[in-house]
Amino acid sequence: MNVSLERRENPLRVVVLGSTGSIGCNTVDLICRHRDSFEVVALVANRNVERLTHQARELGAQRAVVADPSRLEDLRDALAGTGIEAAAGEAAVVEAAGMPADMVVAAIVGAAGLAPTLAAVQQGRAVALANKESLVCAGGLVMREAARCGATILPVDSEHNALFQVFETANAGQVEKVILTASGGPFRTWTRSEIAAATPEAALRHPNWTMGARITIDSASLMNKGFEIIEAFHLFPLEADQLDVLVHPQSTVHGLVQYCDGSLLAQLGAPDMRTPIAHCMAWPRRIEVPTRRLDLADLGTLTFERPDTDRFPALLLAREALMRGQGATALLNAADEIAVAAFLEKQIGFGDIVPVVRNVIETAERAGDLREPDSLDAALSLDRIGRERAREAVAGIGEKTFSASAGWP
Repeated sequence: MNVSLERRENPLRVVVLGSTGSIGCNTVDLICRHRDSFEVVALVANRNVERLTHQARELGAQRAVVADPSRLEDLRDALAGTGIEAAAGEAAVVEAAGMPADMVVAAIVGAAGLAPTLAAVQQGRAVALANKESLVCAGGLVMREAARCGATILPVDSEHNALFQVFETANAGQVEKVILTASGGPFRTWTRSEIAAATPEAALRHPNWTMGARITIDSASLMNKGFEIIEAFHLFPLEADQLDVLVHPQSTVHGLVQYCDGSLLAQLGAPDMRTPIAHCMAWPRRIEVPTRRLDLADLGTLTFERPDTDRFPALLLAREALMRGQGATALLNAADEIAVAAFLEKQIGFGDIVPVVRNVIETAERAGDLREPDSLDAALSLDRIGRERAREAVAGIGEKTFSASAGWP
């Protein structure tokens, strides 16, 4: 299925899932800059009716959908007289994902993005995938369905998009390893005890990227890099031991591929998500993006270091979950989402996030609940189990049944 802009007579028809979030807003910005190349079929948001309405009007969307049913009347009132359809609820979100289109930008945060992403895949769409949870929770299922339905998965995450740009599929057998880079986050130089006692305000001060709250916290703990290892495992024909991570504070080199002849190919760019989004939306062509151009002479020095899994055990935990299988990675994501929310609400400390997640996975393993999900229902069931057990673990910290706020386990 060729969905590229190359030799197209008509604009590319696009659905944007999560249009009011960080990735969604950057996508909308790109569409506005290339109005003749894209036609917006549908925009989907969680509950931000005001921003959704503005986007839908500006882009002339056919349909605007809000996941929160309580905001439907507000959306209808805001779109009155525009001719833009308004809809709300989980079913409406999934329906929008399956509307006739050439490409679906899947940018809904969390496990809530799994069902609509899978719906787009099952329609054989090109999916610009920014919802990492789809692969972390059910990567095997998503990739099998993509193969069965002829869907094209295009990775939006800056690191996976970088690998996608330099990974020679025809020479996949000659790849020795791939390397994902991490900025190191705000705590790169902090001690273990300082990290464990970090406040939400400190954890949200990412040095290079502007992102949503959860991904920013996960970047501070390096859990996000662990998720990206799991994603890469599903996106590329590689074994787990071929996936490596380097800390690169400048966030200029986003991904590298090492081949058996000694060649190490890297993709470089300014830390601006519009570059990987544009690469996916125009693939295999490229479109102009007003990002800061790199001046390597001005940059002067690029540095790299190995991640410290003693200070950042989330990365090691994610690798362990990958080795345990898809059931463990689904629980990893669910438990982390609850633990991060609890940390942001100051119910637990930063140093408690990893112990909460580890507790959930180990409890599930003892109960025999680590089976790989073979359907959407099975994946969502695992997600519910993970969330419930994470809430119990969070409550246990409050009751002091276990805690790591004074240090890592």
